[in-house]
Amino acid sequence: MTRLSPTRFQVHTTPSGLPDRPLKICLLGYRSNPHCGGQGVYLKNLSRALKSIGHSVTVISGPPYPLLSPDIPLHRLPSLDLYNPAHLFRVPSLKELAIPVNFMEWAGVSTMGFPEPFTFGIRAWQFMRHRINAFDIVHDNQSLSYGINAIARRMPTIATIHHPITVDRRIAVRAAATCLGKLKQLRWFSFIGMQKRVARKLKRIITVSECSKKDIAREFRIPENRFQVIPNGIDTDLFHPIAGISREPFRIITTHSSDVPLKGLHYLLCAVAEVSRARPVHLSVVGTPGKAITRLIRDLGIERHVTFTGRITDAEFVRHYAAASMAVVPSVYEGFGLPAGEAMACGVPVISTTGGALPEVVGDAGLLVPPKDAGALAAAITRLLDHPEYASALGQKGYERVHHQFTWTRAAEKTIAAYGEALCDYR
Repeated sequence: MTRLSPTRFQVHTTPSGLPDRPLKICLLGYRSNPHCGGQGVYLKNLSRALKSIGHSVTVISGPPYPLLSPDIPLHRLPSLDLYNPAHLFRVPSLKELAIPVNFMEWAGVSTMGFPEPFTFGIRAWQFMRHRINAFDIVHDNQSLSYGINAIARRMPTIATIHHPITVDRRIAVRAAATCLGKLKQLRWFSFIGMQKRVARKLKRIITVSECSKKDIAREFRIPENRFQVIPNGIDTDLFHPIAGISREPFRIITTHSSDVPLKGLHYLLCAVAEVSRARPVHLSVVGTPGKAITRLIRDLGIERHVTFTGRITDAEFVRHYAAASMAVVPSVYEGFGLPAGEAMACGVPVISTTGGALPEVVGDAGLLVPPKDAGALAAAITRLLDHPEYASALGQKGYERVHHQFTWTRAAEKTIAAYGEALCDYR
């Protein structure tokens, strides 16, 4: 029988399924990098939108920590933070390793694993076990750790799964050139077994697209009726057209949040090499290259056609969008596709693959090409370069689509409805 604290019985739902009073919400994120990847973006914007429609929100996160609105409390759960680029794979002190959860984290990293979801769950449970009465509901952002399962036995809990991480594993293993490389990838993704087991025990799961729902249900063996599809919003206060900055005719922009095969940058670079034979294109990549990407650029001979911005501020990011003639999202798979939505919000014409949920985001407001097809990307780039009026019309269409369908207020309202269903499950 589920053990609930007394405050659980003080939340009721209206006939429409919504909570009858403002909720005290706890959002959990095992790592919430505000500069790359989608998890920090999700926590920042969802917390702000939930707060804006009248609810109380607290965020609990491991490092790197999110950048939140000033009125939203953040509880930092420190870890060894062994993937911090400033102190990558540092050697912890004996005092640090004397703490069992720290030792488990260090041992996992030392054996080429990724233990952060597991160890964050332990720390989250240690923090939450004495605060059961402080919140009406806990919302886990894809850590899916055993600690989350422990929390779910004590209080209403829901989780967001952005996309099935099994897809990342499959693509990474296939891309590895040697047997040892494949084994390393399998070891890195070994946390997936835990996430599958925990996800199957949760009564309610939020995901961000119909594609993700179907793929997670299949890969994790979870009934589809446990899922609520709530598309991400786009921060249109941040991502918007900027007057006074002219688009450079041959400038292409893409984002590079992580140096993994899933993101498909390899195929875009090959497409740029093909297009550059006849046109003076320049690709601006928001992010930092890894060794494999640097080597590929050199092998393709396109060093003068590609630049990487490194880490930049949000304001600089939007100015890069304003100066670009098009944005390309070359991902092999996306559970949602924030980069596509952000570019569309800036009025930039978008070329996207059909990988995962990207067609749900782009719709008919951009050019869609098959994933892993450099030739198709090159043809789409050439089409927009040769037809600037058509490109401009696509940019306007994308802008309107984002404002009609992908707002964080709408996402927050749907999330509250999902919380209402979760609260009913725990009565």
